[in-house]
Amino acid sequence: MEKFLGIESEQVEKEHYQADVLILGGGPAGLTAAIYASRSRLKTIVVEQGLAGGQAATTFHIANFPGTNGTVGGKDLMQNMIEQAKSFGADIHDLKEVVSVDLQGDMKQISTIDADYNAPVIIIATGAESRRLPADGEPEYRGKGVHYCATCDGAMYQDADNVIVVGGGNSAVEEAGFLTKYAKHVTIVHQFDHFQASKTAQEEAAANPKISVIWDSEPRRIVGNGHLTGIEIENVKTHERTVVHANGAFVYIGMQPRTDLFKDQLKINDWGYVVADDEMRTDIPGVFVAGDVRSKTVRQVATAVGDGAVAAVNAERFLASRKSH
Repeated sequence: MEKFLGIESEQVEKEHYQADVLILGGGPAGLTAAIYASRSRLKTIVVEQGLAGGQAATTFHIANFPGTNGTVGGKDLMQNMIEQAKSFGADIHDLKEVVSVDLQGDMKQISTIDADYNAPVIIIATGAESRRLPADGEPEYRGKGVHYCATCDGAMYQDADNVIVVGGGNSAVEEAGFLTKYAKHVTIVHQFDHFQASKTAQEEAAANPKISVIWDSEPRRIVGNGHLTGIEIENVKTHERTVVHANGAFVYIGMQPRTDLFKDQLKINDWGYVVADDEMRTDIPGVFVAGDVRSKTVRQVATAVGDGAVAAVNAERFLASRKSH
């Protein structure tokens, strides 16, 4: 319309930031890297597209993080990390919509709508996001009965007759238990005849009278009228289709890495994860990676924290080596 009327669009006045280390992503890996880097007196800026804390901040409880009293709230743990990083001097810029990342050359750049960030080192800690439910109607009912975070949306289903959880790993089984705080009943729908969750999580689910399981089944279609009222599922062995009536559904079928911003610049494996060595170094000098976005076999908060520490230590060494030369 502005072009049609011959009106000049206002140019956004961008802010410019210079740092020693830029960290893209404010989850456990990114915040740990920020703690280590800023404590080493490196000018450190964390750029996060959402709210700092990542997936861990939306997890009801984390039961196996070292040094905690059995369990710790994900939000509490991440808030401690945020405050610790800030106490050492790290700047955290969250709710920043990143439009481009340039990893080439001696100075790396992150551009958001309102700011440009430059540094000789960047640590990529963008993590992963929930894999979408491959069922007809998922886009239309996302947020209208289809959810991916029980901690965020579970309270919407206070006294609901039934809530479906799709999946069979730790997240699915543990969050099913969390949802019984609100819903009268929770039905887990899983594609196999056994869970992949830890034995402890399985035992807790089996002991919960408000949880039932439908095995060997996959969702095929969302049923509803403006809001989800059920899911049509198919038994993968008999191919029989039935509708499970529910007030809402929470999906935990795995994660997909957030690598779209730099997939044409970095070495990425067939599953979309960034390839790096044990020192968190990618194939581009000065670019490190940490956390769930990295190609590895175990993805936990504890492993993300370890990645972040290694990435920051090696970032400091890289800068020192560059300075000596």
